[in-house]
Amino acid sequence: MNLLGLIIIGAFVIFLMGIRIVRPTHRGLIERFGKYNRFANPGFNWVLPGVESIYQINITEQMVDAEPQEIITNDNLNAKVDAQVYFKVKADEASVKSTQYNVNNYQWQIVNLARTTLRNIIGTLTLKSANSERGKINAELHKTLCEETASWGLEIVRTELKEIDPPKDVQETMNKVVKAENEKIAAIDFATATETAADGQKRAEIKKAEGIKQARILEAEGEAAAIKLVNEAAQEYFTGNAQVLRKLEAVEKSLVNNAKIVIPANTELVNVIGEMAGFLPIKSKEDKK
Repeated sequence: MNLLGLIIIGAFVIFLMGIRIVRPTHRGLIERFGKYNRFANPGFNWVLPGVESIYQINITEQMVDAEPQEIITNDNLNAKVDAQVYFKVKADEASVKSTQYNVNNYQWQIVNLARTTLRNIIGTLTLKSANSERGKINAELHKTLCEETASWGLEIVRTELKEIDPPKDVQETMNKVVKAENEKIAAIDFATATETAADGQKRAEIKKAEGIKQARILEAEGEAAAIKLVNEAAQEYFTGNAQVLRKLEAVEKSLVNNAKIVIPANTELVNVIGEMAGFLPIKSKEDKK
């Protein structure tokens, strides 16, 4: 094998040794003799073996746990607090360089910064307000981390407060208070429902009584109207026969028990019936004389 062949083989080996593939989830920084030289995008990249080095940085979203810690709240209670921070390295060249040249181990730095920020925030709150204002705590923690890591080439995506656990005895007391409050609310709701049902029944009874009253009024009005019509009819059709009707009724009553009627001589039957009915006999023309 001649010298040219050896050179070609050696060059090929060096070429293979210098191949670097960068995945889409990463970006690369290529250094030459320990000094930044160029930026490596996803895909094929080649470095000079022994002279250049490539450092790949993950740009996908990552999560770090701030680790549980005990924080003294404003009302002098020890609360166990834990939080998570979601972040990612920005994909541009300047940001990737910043994560390597502006901060040492940014993940460890984020954890400690988050722990310190949580102590500062929760230390100004009571345990009750800290539990009820989780959104506010998350917002303040996120804002502080964004400000402090602005030069690190990072994007703080979100922060989540995992837990704020009070001491065991305090937790038991809080549970009793919550239980009593729930029972109170349930009792109030039951009383309100009962009162509503009673009001509804009362209104129903009132409407029922009003209906009966109105029905009786209408019935009385109907009876009055009927009596009025009877009176009008009697006045119109029976005025001239009233005395005759009275006489016939008297005769009917007198004959119910087979009573006997003695009629004096030379007396008209009609005159006798009239006297029994309480009417004076109608005098004839000869009597008038």
